[in-house]
Amino acid sequence: MKLAQLLAPSLVLALLAGCTGNVEPQYPPKPLTDIDRQVELTRDWSQDVGDGLGVARYPITPALDDDRLFAADQSGLLRAIDSESGETLWQIELDTPVSSGLTAVAGRIYLGTRNGEVLALDQEDGSIAWRSRVSSEVLAAPQPNSELLVVQSVDGAVTALDRASGEERWVYTSSQPALTLRGTGTPRVINQVSFAGFANGRLVTLDNRSGQPLWDMRVAVPTGRTEVDRLVDLDGQPLLTRDGRLYVTSYNGRLLALEATTGEIVWEREASSYLTPIRVGDFLFTVNEDSHVMALDAASGRVMWEADALEGRSLTSPTFIDGHIAVGDFEGYVHLLDAESGELVGRSELGTAISLTPLADDRRLYVMDDDGDLVAYRLDEGTSD
Repeated sequence: MKLAQLLAPSLVLALLAGCTGNVEPQYPPKPLTDIDRQVELTRDWSQDVGDGLGVARYPITPALDDDRLFAADQSGLLRAIDSESGETLWQIELDTPVSSGLTAVAGRIYLGTRNGEVLALDQEDGSIAWRSRVSSEVLAAPQPNSELLVVQSVDGAVTALDRASGEERWVYTSSQPALTLRGTGTPRVINQVSFAGFANGRLVTLDNRSGQPLWDMRVAVPTGRTEVDRLVDLDGQPLLTRDGRLYVTSYNGRLLALEATTGEIVWEREASSYLTPIRVGDFLFTVNEDSHVMALDAASGRVMWEADALEGRSLTSPTFIDGHIAVGDFEGYVHLLDAESGELVGRSELGTAISLTPLADDRRLYVMDDDGDLVAYRLDEGTSD
Protein backbone atom coordinates (compact mmCIF):
# COMPACT_ATOMS: atom_id res chain seq x y z
CA MET A 1 0.00 0.00 0.00
CA LYS A 2 1.51 3.31 -1.11
CA LEU A 3 1.46 6.05 1.54
CA ALA A 4 0.46 9.60 0.74
CA GLN A 5 3.26 12.12 0.29
CA LEU A 6 1.76 14.49 2.85
CA LEU A 7 0.10 13.27 6.02
CA ALA A 8 -1.86 15.32 8.54
CA PRO A 9 -0.62 14.65 12.11
CA SER A 10 -4.12 13.76 13.28
CA LEU A 11 -4.42 11.23 10.44
CA VAL A 12 -1.29 9.21 11.24
CA LEU A 13 -3.14 6.76 13.49
CA ALA A 14 -6.16 6.68 11.21
CA LEU A 15 -3.93 5.73 8.28
CA LEU A 16 -2.34 2.94 10.26
CA ALA A 17 -5.76 1.64 11.27
CA GLY A 18 -6.86 1.75 7.64
CA CYS A 19 -3.82 -0.24 6.54
CA THR A 20 -3.98 -2.95 9.18
CA GLY A 21 -7.63 -2.96 10.22
CA ASN A 22 -6.92 -3.52 13.91
CA VAL A 23 -4.58 -0.79 15.18
CA GLU A 24 -5.87 0.96 18.29
CA PRO A 25 -5.01 4.66 18.76
CA GLN A 26 -1.88 5.06 20.82
CA TYR A 27 -3.41 7.98 22.68
CA PRO A 28 -7.22 7.63 22.75
CA PRO A 29 -8.82 10.95 23.72
CA LYS A 30 -9.61 11.29 27.40
CA PRO A 31 -13.23 12.25 28.12
CA LEU A 32 -13.74 15.66 29.67
CA THR A 33 -14.62 15.78 33.35
CA ASP A 34 -15.97 18.56 35.55
CA ILE A 35 -13.40 21.16 36.54
CA ASP A 36 -13.20 23.95 39.10
CA ARG A 37 -14.06 26.84 36.78
CA GLN A 38 -12.01 29.63 38.21
CA VAL A 39 -12.16 31.57 34.93
CA GLU A 40 -15.16 32.06 32.65
CA LEU A 41 -14.63 32.43 28.90
CA THR A 42 -17.30 35.02 28.04
CA ARG A 43 -18.12 35.64 24.37
CA ASP A 44 -17.74 39.29 23.42
CA TRP A 45 -18.52 38.77 19.74
CA SER A 46 -18.48 36.14 17.00
CA GLN A 47 -18.17 36.00 13.21
CA ASP A 48 -18.69 33.31 10.59
CA VAL A 49 -15.68 33.46 8.27
CA GLY A 50 -16.85 31.82 5.05
CA ASP A 51 -16.41 28.07 4.74
CA GLY A 52 -13.45 27.79 7.09
CA LEU A 53 -10.43 25.59 6.50
CA GLY A 54 -11.98 23.13 4.05
CA VAL A 55 -11.70 19.35 3.99
CA ALA A 56 -7.89 19.54 3.95
CA ARG A 57 -7.89 21.75 7.09
CA TYR A 58 -5.57 24.37 5.67
CA PRO A 59 -3.77 26.15 8.54
CA ILE A 60 -5.28 29.59 7.80
CA THR A 61 -4.56 31.17 11.18
CA PRO A 62 -5.90 34.75 11.52
CA ALA A 63 -3.54 37.63 12.26
CA LEU A 64 -3.73 40.53 14.71
CA ASP A 65 -2.23 43.96 14.14
CA ASP A 66 -3.02 46.73 16.58
CA ASP A 67 -6.83 46.83 16.88
CA ARG A 68 -7.61 44.86 13.73
CA LEU A 69 -8.02 41.15 13.14
CA PHE A 70 -7.62 39.66 9.67
CA ALA A 71 -9.20 36.29 8.85
CA ALA A 72 -9.64 34.23 5.68
CA ASP A 73 -11.23 31.02 4.50
CA GLN A 74 -9.86 28.40 2.12
CA SER A 75 -11.82 29.64 -0.90
CA GLY A 76 -10.29 33.13 -0.82
CA LEU A 77 -12.62 35.23 1.34
CA LEU A 78 -10.57 37.75 3.32
CA ARG A 79 -12.06 39.94 6.04
CA ALA A 80 -10.80 42.75 8.27
CA ILE A 81 -12.51 42.92 11.67
CA ASP A 82 -12.41 45.49 14.46
CA SER A 83 -11.03 43.42 17.35
CA GLU A 84 -12.90 45.48 19.97
CA SER A 85 -16.40 45.40 18.51
CA GLY A 86 -16.29 42.49 16.05
CA GLU A 87 -17.51 44.82 13.29
CA THR A 88 -16.47 43.93 9.73
CA LEU A 89 -14.35 46.78 8.34
CA TRP A 90 -14.07 45.36 4.82
CA GLN A 91 -14.31 42.08 2.97
CA ILE A 92 -12.99 40.89 -0.39
CA GLU A 93 -13.02 37.70 -2.46
CA LEU A 94 -9.59 36.78 -3.78
CA ASP A 95 -9.27 35.06 -7.14
CA THR A 96 -7.20 32.24 -5.63
CA PRO A 97 -7.70 29.77 -2.75
CA VAL A 98 -5.84 30.56 0.48
CA SER A 99 -3.74 27.85 2.13
CA SER A 100 -1.42 29.53 4.64
CA GLY A 101 -1.69 31.38 7.89
CA LEU A 102 -1.90 35.17 7.65
CA THR A 103 0.77 37.66 8.71
CA ALA A 104 -0.19 41.30 9.33
CA VAL A 105 2.46 43.95 9.93
CA ALA A 106 3.21 47.57 8.98
CA GLY A 107 0.08 48.15 6.93
CA ARG A 108 0.30 44.93 4.91
CA ILE A 109 -1.24 41.44 5.03
CA TYR A 110 0.81 38.54 3.66
CA LEU A 111 -0.53 35.09 2.76
CA GLY A 112 0.20 32.05 0.60
CA THR A 113 -1.96 30.04 -1.76
CA ARG A 114 -2.41 26.48 -2.98
CA ASN A 115 -0.99 27.28 -6.39
CA GLY A 116 2.26 28.60 -4.96
CA GLU A 117 1.52 32.32 -4.98
CA VAL A 118 2.35 34.81 -2.23
CA LEU A 119 0.18 37.91 -1.94
CA ALA A 120 0.80 41.23 -0.22
CA LEU A 121 -2.38 43.21 0.47
CA ASP A 122 -3.14 46.62 1.90
CA GLN A 123 -4.63 46.50 5.40
CA GLU A 124 -6.90 49.46 4.68
CA ASP A 125 -8.98 47.91 1.91
CA GLY A 126 -7.52 44.51 0.92
CA SER A 127 -6.17 45.74 -2.41
CA ILE A 128 -3.29 43.67 -3.76
CA ALA A 129 0.07 45.45 -3.56
CA TRP A 130 1.95 42.64 -5.28
CA ARG A 131 1.80 38.93 -5.96
CA SER A 132 4.74 36.61 -6.53
CA ARG A 133 5.14 32.92 -7.29
CA VAL A 134 7.24 30.42 -5.32
CA SER A 135 8.06 26.80 -6.08
CA SER A 136 4.98 25.08 -4.60
CA GLU A 137 1.96 25.32 -2.27
CA VAL A 138 2.43 27.50 0.81
CA LEU A 139 1.08 26.34 4.18
CA ALA A 140 3.35 28.29 6.55
CA ALA A 141 2.55 31.95 7.22
CA PRO A 142 5.07 34.18 5.36
CA GLN A 143 7.58 35.76 7.75
CA PRO A 144 8.90 39.32 7.37
CA ASN A 145 11.92 41.26 8.54
CA SER A 146 12.62 44.89 7.65
CA GLU A 147 13.46 44.09 4.01
CA LEU A 148 12.42 40.52 3.19
CA LEU A 149 9.42 38.23 3.25
CA VAL A 150 10.63 34.65 3.83
CA VAL A 151 8.33 31.88 2.60
CA GLN A 152 8.67 28.14 3.21
CA SER A 153 6.76 25.93 0.76
CA VAL A 154 5.74 22.28 0.97
CA ASP A 155 8.52 21.06 -1.33
CA GLY A 156 11.12 22.08 1.26
CA ALA A 157 12.18 25.31 -0.44
CA VAL A 158 12.68 28.58 1.44
CA THR A 159 12.27 31.67 -0.75
CA ALA A 160 13.15 35.25 0.21
CA LEU A 161 11.09 37.92 -1.54
CA ASP A 162 11.63 41.65 -1.49
CA ARG A 163 9.06 42.87 1.01
CA ALA A 164 8.31 46.05 -0.94
CA SER A 165 8.03 44.58 -4.44
CA GLY A 166 7.74 40.77 -4.17
CA GLU A 167 10.85 40.28 -6.32
CA GLU A 168 12.77 37.07 -5.58
CA ARG A 169 16.05 37.61 -3.72
CA TRP A 170 17.21 34.04 -3.09
CA VAL A 171 16.04 30.42 -2.75
CA TYR A 172 17.32 27.67 -0.46
CA THR A 173 16.28 24.07 -1.21
CA SER A 174 16.39 21.00 1.02
CA SER A 175 15.84 17.29 0.48
CA GLN A 176 12.43 15.89 1.41
CA PRO A 177 11.70 12.38 2.73
CA ALA A 178 9.16 10.18 0.93
CA LEU A 179 6.53 10.76 3.63
CA THR A 180 5.99 13.94 5.63
CA LEU A 181 3.37 15.38 7.95
CA ARG A 182 0.75 17.59 6.30
CA GLY A 183 2.40 20.88 7.07
CA THR A 184 5.74 22.62 6.91
CA GLY A 185 7.95 24.39 9.34
CA THR A 186 7.53 28.14 9.64
CA PRO A 187 10.84 30.05 9.55
CA ARG A 188 11.83 32.33 12.40
CA VAL A 189 13.12 35.47 10.72
CA ILE A 190 15.17 38.34 12.09
CA ASN A 191 17.08 40.96 10.12
CA GLN A 192 20.34 39.02 9.86
CA VAL A 193 19.23 35.39 9.56
CA SER A 194 16.33 32.97 9.14
CA PHE A 195 16.02 29.78 11.20
CA ALA A 196 14.22 27.07 9.20
CA GLY A 197 13.25 23.52 10.16
CA PHE A 198 12.55 20.81 7.59
CA ALA A 199 10.75 17.49 7.21
CA ASN A 200 14.11 15.69 7.05
CA GLY A 201 14.74 16.54 10.71
CA ARG A 202 17.30 19.27 10.05
CA LEU A 203 17.46 22.84 11.34
CA VAL A 204 19.30 25.39 9.17
CA THR A 205 20.32 28.99 9.84
CA LEU A 206 20.31 31.00 6.60
CA ASP A 207 22.16 34.26 5.92
CA ASN A 208 19.45 36.67 4.78
CA ARG A 209 21.86 38.45 2.45
CA SER A 210 22.41 35.40 0.27
CA GLY A 211 20.36 32.43 1.49
CA GLN A 212 23.56 30.51 2.26
CA PRO A 213 23.53 28.28 5.37
CA LEU A 214 25.59 29.50 8.32
CA TRP A 215 25.05 26.34 10.34
CA ASP A 216 23.05 23.18 9.86
CA MET A 217 22.24 20.49 12.42
CA ARG A 218 20.15 17.34 12.70
CA VAL A 219 17.48 17.69 15.39
CA ALA A 220 15.76 14.32 14.86
CA VAL A 221 17.07 11.04 13.42
CA PRO A 222 14.67 8.69 11.59
CA THR A 223 14.27 5.38 13.44
CA GLY A 224 11.83 2.49 13.32
CA ARG A 225 10.69 0.03 10.70
CA THR A 226 7.74 1.84 9.10
CA GLU A 227 7.67 5.12 7.20
CA VAL A 228 5.34 6.58 9.82
CA ASP A 229 7.76 5.60 12.61
CA ARG A 230 10.51 7.40 10.68
CA LEU A 231 8.72 10.75 10.43
CA VAL A 232 10.97 13.47 11.88
CA ASP A 233 9.31 16.70 10.69
CA LEU A 234 10.16 20.04 12.27
CA ASP A 235 6.71 21.55 11.78
CA GLY A 236 6.69 23.84 14.80
CA GLN A 237 8.17 27.31 14.35
CA PRO A 238 11.53 27.75 16.11
CA LEU A 239 11.18 30.07 19.09
CA LEU A 240 13.86 32.76 19.46
CA THR A 241 14.07 34.70 22.74
CA ARG A 242 15.81 37.95 23.64
CA ASP A 243 18.60 36.18 25.49
CA GLY A 244 19.71 34.45 22.29
CA ARG A 245 18.12 31.06 22.99
CA LEU A 246 16.46 29.09 20.22
CA TYR A 247 13.89 26.43 21.18
CA VAL A 248 13.03 23.76 18.61
CA THR A 249 10.53 20.87 18.62
CA SER A 250 10.48 17.85 16.32
CA TYR A 251 8.17 14.93 15.61
CA ASN A 252 9.60 11.62 16.91
CA GLY A 253 12.62 13.60 18.06
CA ARG A 254 13.83 16.08 20.65
CA LEU A 255 12.98 19.36 22.31
CA LEU A 256 16.14 21.43 22.13
CA ALA A 257 17.39 24.68 23.61
CA LEU A 258 20.22 26.07 21.48
CA GLU A 259 22.56 29.01 21.36
CA ALA A 260 21.14 30.80 18.34
CA THR A 261 24.45 32.12 17.03
CA THR A 262 26.27 28.77 17.00
CA GLY A 263 23.69 26.00 17.24
CA GLU A 264 25.37 24.71 20.41
CA ILE A 265 22.97 22.60 22.48
CA VAL A 266 22.21 24.10 25.91
CA TRP A 267 19.84 21.30 26.94
CA GLU A 268 17.68 18.65 25.33
CA ARG A 269 14.78 16.38 26.17
CA GLU A 270 13.36 13.40 24.32
CA ALA A 271 9.96 14.65 23.20
CA SER A 272 7.77 14.35 20.11
CA SER A 273 5.87 17.43 18.99
CA TYR A 274 4.84 19.11 15.73
CA LEU A 275 3.66 22.27 17.54
CA THR A 276 5.28 25.61 18.34
CA PRO A 277 6.32 26.25 21.97
CA ILE A 278 6.00 29.58 23.78
CA ARG A 279 8.14 31.16 26.49
CA VAL A 280 6.77 33.37 29.25
CA GLY A 281 9.37 34.67 31.71
CA ASP A 282 11.38 31.71 32.99
CA PHE A 283 8.88 29.12 31.72
CA LEU A 284 8.75 27.30 28.41
CA PHE A 285 5.34 25.84 27.52
CA THR A 286 4.87 23.09 24.94
CA VAL A 287 2.28 20.52 23.86
CA ASN A 288 3.66 17.11 22.94
CA GLU A 289 2.41 14.49 20.49
CA ASP A 290 0.01 12.89 22.98
CA SER A 291 -1.47 16.30 23.93
CA HIS A 292 0.19 16.61 27.32
CA VAL A 293 0.70 20.29 28.16
CA MET A 294 4.11 20.82 29.76
CA ALA A 295 5.85 23.67 31.55
CA LEU A 296 9.64 23.54 31.66
CA ASP A 297 12.31 25.67 33.22
CA ALA A 298 13.57 27.57 30.18
CA ALA A 299 17.15 27.66 31.44
CA SER A 300 17.59 23.98 32.31
CA GLY A 301 14.77 22.05 30.60
CA ARG A 302 13.56 20.69 33.93
CA VAL A 303 9.85 19.81 33.84
CA MET A 304 7.95 22.05 36.27
CA TRP A 305 4.59 20.40 35.62
CA GLU A 306 2.93 18.13 33.06
CA ALA A 307 -0.84 18.08 32.56
CA ASP A 308 -2.27 14.94 30.97
CA ALA A 309 -6.00 15.61 31.51
CA LEU A 310 -6.37 16.46 27.79
CA GLU A 311 -4.40 13.48 26.51
CA GLY A 312 -5.26 12.39 22.98
CA ARG A 313 -7.44 15.42 22.28
CA SER A 314 -5.28 16.74 19.38
CA LEU A 315 -4.51 20.06 21.03
CA THR A 316 -3.37 23.20 19.25
CA SER A 317 -0.15 25.01 20.00
CA PRO A 318 -0.40 26.91 23.30
CA THR A 319 -1.17 30.61 23.73
CA PHE A 320 -0.56 32.68 26.86
CA ILE A 321 -3.17 35.09 28.18
CA ASP A 322 -3.44 36.72 31.60
CA GLY A 323 -1.61 34.03 33.57
CA HIS A 324 -3.17 31.13 31.66
CA ILE A 325 -2.32 28.73 28.86
CA ALA A 326 -5.05 28.45 26.22
CA VAL A 327 -5.42 25.51 23.80
CA GLY A 328 -8.15 24.24 21.49
CA ASP A 329 -9.05 20.59 20.86
CA PHE A 330 -10.52 18.23 18.25
CA GLU A 331 -14.08 18.49 19.61
CA GLY A 332 -14.20 22.28 19.51
CA TYR A 333 -13.45 23.00 23.16
CA VAL A 334 -11.22 25.84 24.35
CA HIS A 335 -9.32 25.02 27.55
CA LEU A 336 -7.53 27.27 30.01
CA LEU A 337 -4.77 25.95 32.29
CA ASP A 338 -3.21 27.86 35.15
CA ALA A 339 0.31 28.69 33.95
CA GLU A 340 1.87 28.15 37.39
CA SER A 341 0.26 24.83 38.27
CA GLY A 342 -1.12 23.28 35.08
CA GLU A 343 -4.58 22.98 36.67
CA LEU A 344 -7.54 23.18 34.29
CA VAL A 345 -9.43 26.32 35.34
CA GLY A 346 -11.63 27.24 32.37
CA ARG A 347 -13.43 25.74 29.39
CA SER A 348 -15.81 26.78 26.62
CA GLU A 349 -17.31 24.87 23.70
CA LEU A 350 -16.93 26.72 20.42
CA GLY A 351 -18.26 24.32 17.79
CA THR A 352 -16.34 22.00 15.50
CA ALA A 353 -12.70 20.96 15.76
CA ILE A 354 -10.12 23.63 16.54
CA SER A 355 -6.78 23.09 14.81
CA LEU A 356 -5.58 26.71 14.64
CA THR A 357 -3.54 28.25 17.44
CA PRO A 358 -5.64 30.78 19.42
CA LEU A 359 -4.55 34.42 19.31
CA ALA A 360 -4.45 36.78 22.28
CA ASP A 361 -3.96 40.44 23.08
CA ASP A 362 -4.14 42.10 26.49
CA ARG A 363 -7.96 42.04 26.43
CA ARG A 364 -9.24 38.97 24.61
CA LEU A 365 -8.63 35.48 23.31
CA TYR A 366 -9.53 34.96 19.65
CA VAL A 367 -10.34 31.42 18.48
CA MET A 368 -11.41 30.19 15.04
CA ASP A 369 -12.63 26.63 14.53
CA ASP A 370 -12.22 24.56 11.37
CA ASP A 371 -15.64 25.61 10.04
CA GLY A 372 -14.68 29.30 10.22
CA ASP A 373 -16.55 30.26 13.41
CA LEU A 374 -14.45 33.02 14.96
CA VAL A 375 -15.08 34.02 18.59
CA ALA A 376 -13.58 36.73 20.78
CA TYR A 377 -13.54 35.64 24.43
CA ARG A 378 -13.12 37.81 27.50
CA LEU A 379 -11.68 36.17 30.61
CA ASP A 380 -13.79 36.76 33.71
CA GLU A 381 -13.41 35.44 37.21
CA GLY A 382 -15.49 32.27 37.39
CA THR A 383 -17.34 30.13 39.86
CA SER A 384 -16.91 26.48 40.77
CA ASP A 385 -19.11 23.83 39.12
